[in-house]
Amino acid sequence: MLRIEKGQAPSFAALRPFRPPTTPEAFPVYDDLDEQLVSAPAPDELVAHVLAVAAGYAYAGPDVLAMMLARLGLEDCRCQAVSMSVDPMFIRSTANVVQSADGRVVIVAYRGTEPMSFINWLTDADVYQEQVRLAVVDAQRLTVHAGFYRNVRATRYQVLGMLERAINGRSVLDDDAPVDHPMEALYITGHSLGGAMASLLAVMLQTDDSFEVLAERMRAVCTYGQPMIGGPALASMCQGHGFLGSRLVRYVYGKDVVPHLPPRDTGEFRHFGRQRRFDGSTWQAGHDTPQMATVAGLLETPASFLAQRLPVLRRLPHRYSLDDHLPHHYIKALTPADKPSEFGDAPYDQAPS
Repeated sequence: MLRIEKGQAPSFAALRPFRPPTTPEAFPVYDDLDEQLVSAPAPDELVAHVLAVAAGYAYAGPDVLAMMLARLGLEDCRCQAVSMSVDPMFIRSTANVVQSADGRVVIVAYRGTEPMSFINWLTDADVYQEQVRLAVVDAQRLTVHAGFYRNVRATRYQVLGMLERAINGRSVLDDDAPVDHPMEALYITGHSLGGAMASLLAVMLQTDDSFEVLAERMRAVCTYGQPMIGGPALASMCQGHGFLGSRLVRYVYGKDVVPHLPPRDTGEFRHFGRQRRFDGSTWQAGHDTPQMATVAGLLETPASFLAQRLPVLRRLPHRYSLDDHLPHHYIKALTPADKPSEFGDAPYDQAPS
């Protein structure tokens, strides 16, 4: 089944009824957000926060995603989501393409693993390594996670069609309405499975000359709780690529179990790009998250999830955490201390009004 959905963000005035525009914590969270995203030289605090919100609310659908990004500062942005579901092939692929009102900024946000979707979990478990050819390394055999690769390909052409419209100064919605400017800045993001698909799309766009016009406009790829997507050869090639090695940033919250997956006894996988891990107080650059040794390590995660909900068990040590994988942890930890949340709550370092 192929499904197309559309969303249109409300104006700033409609976002905060009864509150005057001069209220300190009123929306937007960022002034001139579209301008800041166009001019951002590299992934920074603002980019990480905005894309974390996009990745988290990609689970909700285009109307909610557009509204949340409008609260951050992309007033009147538009969003189109394309979804494909083919259960026997373990396909549950959803891509949201958000375009700023003036057309200059586009964010592709992939939906991640849905907790109640058995097919999504089967996709994650489909760890067979499939060989791929990339234009820049035709002679080299590269392997990727088959389930992730199948899902990003499922909606790839619809996403590329929307990006082509954006490049040509048209709306990403299928009405072909003109916008004020062609796309100048492209961002790609996702949480969990969505992060894996975001990374794979970035690899496709950066390694195929057919997509040079998109690669030139790609500013950053930020993923949250992303699993490993390919073997050592793919990781090595990507790490040596200028963009994929420096502007693809993986955020890991605490002991999130998913960045350790797939387990080593299912095959050798490796991360690429830059990693930043939240240690409980700050985000730190560091070594890549290592691969979990065996599938048996997954048995720890239900216990750690339960422990977070029972105060008497919270002090028990554990290596991996399912609770740390939840997207709201990433959003809260990446919200700058002097900024309100996406719900308009007072900044964490200020008393509420």
